[in-house]
Order: sequence, then C-alpha cells, then structure tokens
Amino acid sequence: MTIYQFLVLFLLWVCLPHFCSPEIMFRRTPVPQKRILGARVPRSDGKILHRQKRGWMWNQFFLLEEYTGSDYQYVGKLHSDQDKGDGSLKYILSGDGAGTLFIIDEKTGDIHATRRIDREEKAFYTLRAQAINRRTLRPVEPESEFVIKIHDINDNEPTFPEEIYTASVPEMSVVGTSVVQVTATDADDPSYGNSARVIYSILQGQPYFSVEPETGIIRTALPNMNRENREQYQVVIQAKDMGGQMGGLSGTTTVNITLTDVNDNPPRFPQNTIHLRVLESSPVGTAIGSVKATDADTGKNAEVEYRIIDGDGTDMFDIITEKDTQEGIITVKKPLDYESRRLYTLKVEAENTHVDPRFYYLGPFKDTTIVKISVEDVDEPPIFSRSSYLFEVHEDIEVGTIIGTVMARDPDSASSPIRFSLDRHTDLDRIFNIHSGNGSLYTSKPLDRELSQWHNLTVIAAEINNPKEMTRVAVFVRILDVNDNAPQFAVFYDTFVCENARPGQLIQTISAVDKDDPLGGQKFFFSLAAVNPNFTVQDNEDNTARILTRKNGFNRHEISTYLLPVVISDNDYPIQSSTGTLTIRVCACDSQGNMQSCSAEALLLPAGLSTGALIAILLCIIILLVIVVLFAALKRQRKKEPLILSKEDIRDNIVSYNDEGGGEEDTQAFDIGTLRNPAAIEDKKLRRDIIPETLFIPRRTPTAPDNTDVRDFINERLKEHDLDPTAPPYDSLATYAYEGNDSVAESLSSLESGTTDGDQNYDYLREWGPRFNKLAEMYGGGESDKDS
Repeated sequence: MTIYQFLVLFLLWVCLPHFCSPEIMFRRTPVPQKRILGARVPRSDGKILHRQKRGWMWNQFFLLEEYTGSDYQYVGKLHSDQDKGDGSLKYILSGDGAGTLFIIDEKTGDIHATRRIDREEKAFYTLRAQAINRRTLRPVEPESEFVIKIHDINDNEPTFPEEIYTASVPEMSVVGTSVVQVTATDADDPSYGNSARVIYSILQGQPYFSVEPETGIIRTALPNMNRENREQYQVVIQAKDMGGQMGGLSGTTTVNITLTDVNDNPPRFPQNTIHLRVLESSPVGTAIGSVKATDADTGKNAEVEYRIIDGDGTDMFDIITEKDTQEGIITVKKPLDYESRRLYTLKVEAENTHVDPRFYYLGPFKDTTIVKISVEDVDEPPIFSRSSYLFEVHEDIEVGTIIGTVMARDPDSASSPIRFSLDRHTDLDRIFNIHSGNGSLYTSKPLDRELSQWHNLTVIAAEINNPKEMTRVAVFVRILDVNDNAPQFAVFYDTFVCENARPGQLIQTISAVDKDDPLGGQKFFFSLAAVNPNFTVQDNEDNTARILTRKNGFNRHEISTYLLPVVISDNDYPIQSSTGTLTIRVCACDSQGNMQSCSAEALLLPAGLSTGALIAILLCIIILLVIVVLFAALKRQRKKEPLILSKEDIRDNIVSYNDEGGGEEDTQAFDIGTLRNPAAIEDKKLRRDIIPETLFIPRRTPTAPDNTDVRDFINERLKEHDLDPTAPPYDSLATYAYEGNDSVAESLSSLESGTTDGDQNYDYLREWGPRFNKLAEMYGGGESDKDS
C-alpha cells in the first residue's frame, strides 16, 4: 500500500466517527424500530394484561475495509428502548464472525471489529442481536437480524488472465486492422466509485500498434507493414483503474504479435544467365542441373512453377519442378549428339502458383532467366549403318564366298578406325567368318539348309584405338534351298502278298518325302527300275503310288520273298531321284486276305539281312562274351604285389609343411622320370621278398624334349584370344613345368640312392624315432652283419 493510500484511509478513519456514528444517524434519520405488539394474556382472576410496545433502535452498519489502526475498529452501537442505562440488560451477538471477527460490549452494545477485513473476500456480514435481562436471562427484545456492509477502497490493481499473449496479423494490413483484444479485471467494487473502472493504454509497440482505451482492442497503427523487413513485434499494454486517473492502480501484459505472410513478393532468379554442361552420352531422363528462383515469401506464397518458354533446345530438354526444394530440374528429353550440335539455349520462367489479387499492382509475380547448355564430347562406340542385317545365300555356294557386308562408322570427330569381329557364342560351329577391316561376311564351312535354315549371328564393331568402345548388331543369314536331296520312302514298309492273291490286287500304298523345299511344292513320280513280271507300280499323281500284283499263284515254299526296286524322282531342277527297295513277303492268308503265317527267313529279311549273316553276327557276339569273361577271370587271379614287406616296413617321407611352394616333386618319393619312362624303371625292380645286399644306382631318365607342336598350338590359341574382343582380359602365358626345387633331405629310397650302403652313414636314422627303426636295421647294421 502506498503512502497516499494510507493517508486517505487515515483521514477517513478520523472523520467517519464524527459524521457517521450510529447515534448521530439515529438522530438525523428516522430510526427503524422493530416493535413487539402487545399481546392479551388472560390471568387467573379473569383480567387481561396488556404488554407495552418495545423495539430495537439502530442504523445500518458500514465498515471500511483494510483498517490499519492499532485498536479494534469501531463498527456501531446496538441500543434497545428498554435499556435504562443501569446495566440490567445484556447484549448478545451471533451470526457471521460473531465472537471472533466481531465482538460486542454486553453492557453498552458497542460492536468492534477485531482485525482487518477485506471486502474482496466478503462484502457483507449478516448477524443477529438479542437483549436479555441480566438477572433473569429472559429476552426483553426478540432476536433481530442486521447487516454489516464493508465499504470498498481501491486496494486491487487490474490483472490480466495471461501474462503473455500471442497474436498475428497479415502483413500489409490497412491501418486500424484488429489484431487481438486483451481484457483486465479489477477485484474492487465496480458499484462504488471508479476503483474497478479500467482504462487501457500502450506502453511499448508504438507507432506500429494502438489500443482502444475502453475495450482493450489492439489495432495496427501503420500501413503496409512488411513481414520481410520485420516479422516479430512486442507490445506492452497497461490496464489502470480509477478511470486512468492519477493515483489509480495498474497492471501490464505483453502481447507478441507476428506478421503473417502474404504473397507480396514475386520470385527472382539470382542470375540472368546460367551455364550447364551435359555429356552427349547421357540417356533420356538424365538430370543435368537445376535452377532456383528465390521468393521472400514463405509457405504456399513462395511455391514456384518452372517452365521452358523459349529457346532452341525446347525439343531436346525438359524441366521438372521439385516440390520439396522448389527447384527446376532440367532433364534430357531426346538423345544428344555432340557432332550435330554443341550448344543449346533455353529461356526458363518461374511463376508463383498462388497469387493474391490484392497485390497485382506490385507487378507480375514471375521472372525469367537464360540457361545455356553445352554438350560435351565423349568417345562413342561405332554406329552400324543398319539396326540389323538380313543376308540370303544358297546352300550350294563354295567355302569362302562373301554373303554380305556390314558397315559401321565412328561418330566421333576423330573418326577412329574400326575392327569387325564375330561373337563366337553365336557361331559355335565356326561356319562363318568376317573380314576385320571391311566387314565382309563369308563362309568358312559348307552350308546345309537341311541342318540349319537360319543362322543368327552377332557382329561386333570396336574401335582399334579403344577396343572397349564396341557395338553389336544382329545379322540374320537365311540359307536358300537347292535341290540336292533325292526323295525317299516316307516310312519303312512291311509288305506281304497272299498266296491266293489275284492279279491286279493292291498290296501296298507308298509315299515319299524330300528334305528339300522347292518354291512350287513337292511333286514325286514313282516307277519300277525294271519291268517286273510279278508286281507293278501305279502312280496316283498325289505323291503316293500303289503296288499291284500282276499274276496269281504265289507260293511261299518256292519263293518266300520278293525284292521290288522302286524309282522315286522329284520335279525340281536338277532332278533328283533315288531307288527304294520294297521287301515283299509271301504269306499264307485266309479267305478274307488276313495274314496267317510267313516263313522264318521272310520275317528276318525285312531287316535286310540273310540267314547266314544273322548266324555270323550271333557267333561274333558269343565270342566277344567269352573273351570278356576270360579277361575278368584273369584279372581276379592276378595277385597284387605287396607294397610293404612287413607290418614294420614303413616307408615315409619327411615333408616340410611350412613351405607353400612346390608340390609332389619336392618329396623324394616322386620321380618324374618314372612317369615319363615307366618301362625303364620296371626292368630294375627288385624282388620284395629278398633284401638285396647291394643297391642299384638309379639313373634318371632325361626329360623329354619340349613338344614344339604343343607350344605352337598354345601360342596360336593365345594370339587368337588376344584378337578376340569378347574374350576376358585375364589370360596370360604360364609355365607349369617347374614346381619347386629338390628336397634338402635327399631321398631315402634305394631307387634314388646314388651310392652303395658302404658309402653311406645311416646311423642318424636311429635318432629319427621308432618309425625309422626298420630302415636303421636294414641299412645301419650292414657292416656288423658282414663282420660276423
């Protein structure tokens, strides 16, 4: 509480007892009286007693809040018209705060407040008063109710519900645009004076904003406030009571105001000209670069759409708007060619997608820039004159004949020479070959349409200076037919004639096939190679013919089989013909012409073999079976020579395993001479059942001379692969004849020993452990045996 407020309260406390005491009020204003009307009470003697009228006398009590004196604050005085001042009456107080907050003098009826009272906590108190006879304790007045009203003082400042407010207003708003309304409340009594009358004012935030004093509405005070210049503002609002007059209490709050964005700025390219580069080998759809226009706005107001509006590269390039980054991605629309054109120019436009009509006066919301794209040269592979080739050739051409030529060129300005080759995976039989210089395709083997009518080849064109740059093209070779095949029987015919057949009876219908395919279709002619008295051929002129009998009286016991040569010819040029032989068996038939039985020889003749030939074949098979059985029996009887003389005869090799080089030749048990000339070693083999007294000195067979044919073959194949661009580049000439030096420990075998037992000292074998005991006994004890 300020000193000024304390002085005001002190003056009120001094003056009010003289002007506002209850007694003085009683004299100046009519005193309300609550009277008890007289009641007629019958006595026992029959007389009626009349009670006199009595009543309370007081004014309404008022009490000033926030009393700061040292004594109890005087409230007022209760007085009854029955009080004669002799102390016979006793005043009793009850109700809100009676006995604690408010106390009463029992004799005088004076009421006092024992402590400070805050009107904001409670504005009035309702109490009840009663006067009783002190001696008899009987009420002399009925209980009556009265009110103590608390007078308000300006002891509460206005308060805002929020310490900090957050508000926003669009930028470029006109003056007077409402931003936000703030409201402060005052706990003082609004019906008493101006203690609760609040006036608003702005302490911080001018000259940008203003506030209405009565309502607290904050409004813009300047026009065309630009968010791009300043986005955040802090405004301090004061609320003051007492109508804003001097001495009023005040409270403040802070309002953070943000200018929201509107589309008042067009996009702008940072450069008037942008340079990009692209390789001519870039495929369609490749992103070669990006352009970006900046926009001072934010959100959807800054969204930009890019398009190509002009330039000589509109057909070659395209632009895509990237929504996330707001960039324009320039991509390749069509294949590029450095040799055709090396520079393109594009005019790119960036335009806002959301335009506010209120700001059309600021100008068009778009901008343009020039994009120059340079095409860079790359080493391109050769280009064939066609996407594929089709060659047709007759199958009877000679080997080495050129069937066609493929052409390719280097599209680069350097125009490197080109070498042609065939992908051998498409010509495994090596039927064709190609000239590496001019691309002429020729045959290297005879052609046969009946084996393969089409050949699908792949020709490779590669730069000589840079073989990695290569191009493949499909070459289709169609083999044209030549009448080089004679017609033959379509199937094998099992023909028979009945003994009771009549002349002119049909016994077989034959047809023919031809591997050739003439343009006009197949046409076959059938005839007999010579006149036959038994059978005849009748051509049906539909590529079939009928075999008819010319007589009757066939007898299978006399002649069981007839051979009938039939000539089949075609109609193409040159005419091809062949002779097929029909084997006709004579069989016994029933009356219906169904075969019943034929001779055994006749059953075998369809296979083209006579009886003698069949017997010879059977004898050969039997002889072969006997030879196989004998050979197997001899193999089983042959005993396998033992490799070890006894269980203790153990022959091992000491091999060093910490050496990663070498192989079997590093061990003394291996002798390459044995493999090269095993017969020589076999002659020197000793018997295993007798321990020799002397050892043969083995002679190593000299190494066979180098095989020049093999070396020439390897060099030829290596050269061929070096010139083949399809072969993997990981081939090299390696020598496999050397696999390491000889072992340092020398050989323990008698075959490898260069001296006799007398020249060697084998005592060290005993130091090698029990595995070499047998060797130590065989070689180390030789001298002692002889001496004994």
